[in-house]
Amino acid sequence: MARAVVIGGGPAGLMAADVLATAGHAVTVVEAKPSLGRKLLMAGKSGLNLTKAEPSETFLAAYAEASDWLRPMLTGFGPAAVREWAEGLGQETFAGSTGRVFPRAMKASPLLRAWLGRLGQLGVTVHTRWRWTGWDGDALTFATPEGAQSLYADATVLALGGASWARLGSDGAWAPLLADKGVGIARFAPANAGVAVDWSRHMEVVMGQPVKGVAFRSGPYHSRGEAVISKRGLEGSGIYAVSRGVREGCLLSLDLLPDLTHAEVARRLTKPRGRETMSNHLRKTLKLPAANAALLREFGQPLPLAPELLAATIKGLTVRHAGLRPLDEAISTAGGVRADALDDSLMLTALPGVYCAGEMLDWEAPTGGYLLTACLATGRWAGLAAAARLSA
Repeated sequence: MARAVVIGGGPAGLMAADVLATAGHAVTVVEAKPSLGRKLLMAGKSGLNLTKAEPSETFLAAYAEASDWLRPMLTGFGPAAVREWAEGLGQETFAGSTGRVFPRAMKASPLLRAWLGRLGQLGVTVHTRWRWTGWDGDALTFATPEGAQSLYADATVLALGGASWARLGSDGAWAPLLADKGVGIARFAPANAGVAVDWSRHMEVVMGQPVKGVAFRSGPYHSRGEAVISKRGLEGSGIYAVSRGVREGCLLSLDLLPDLTHAEVARRLTKPRGRETMSNHLRKTLKLPAANAALLREFGQPLPLAPELLAATIKGLTVRHAGLRPLDEAISTAGGVRADALDDSLMLTALPGVYCAGEMLDWEAPTGGYLLTACLATGRWAGLAAAARLSA
């Protein structure tokens, strides 16, 4: 009989398995995909942002209304602990100018390889291509290439991810299985998602170009990140940081010159234009990059001629869009297992001995290291609680 079963081979599940095995318990990890850590490897393609080096209260605030719920978990395993953990696996880390922390190797594969090696040394059993299908009495049931399989566990940790990037394993198919058992589930919604825009033809010349030096705002959310003009709309960290406001129905606006006041922009625009086109006038007087100027033409037409009015448009350009890109394209998801369905140890109150961790929990945070840190921290928290139950 397997004493502990961890379902889901992403960061949260692997951390729970690590904690359980280190405590001396027999652990089986079950993953629906052919290999473990697939979303972690995808994140590593952009450098693997492990965490964010900043004051603890600033860090916690990124989790918005979930910050109080997650506080003990993130206090127990926060940014400093994440760096220590990575370096314990032989991966030196560094913090960039914005505080974002990366492995020196700037990829996930060495870290994942070392981690799986340690789990193997701890005796963790792994089954891949096993998709969880629920319970049959006390047994956990799985669909596998060899047919239906069952496992019995004295403690189970579910770390099944959210509902985005289904091809990497997070498809949200677990939600009905838990809902049928009386577990409260908040509806899934895209988080850290791009904005869908139906561009006019003149935007073709800047397709694929980055938008830099811009401030994004939607409701109470704002950022100074970058974005990319893609065929599907606007994508990138700057947009992701305000996508919650878009999801909640707030206007999306851009400040194309956030380092200049409205008065200074208007003053520069008073320079006589002569026979120059408006595009050249803006380029020379304001040094607007081509992509930024294209956005102004796209969303600011007809451009006002009065400097004060044109400055107001440049400083608060409203983006016409069709909402967020589909859920499966989102970097992460909001929604999932509600906090009131769990006790303080992340055990489901409706299912004693079953714990939840990672992105399947109902919390959200921006990109920048917050997502991975919370997955690791909640996986550790659930693993510790499951280990304590097994030892009782």
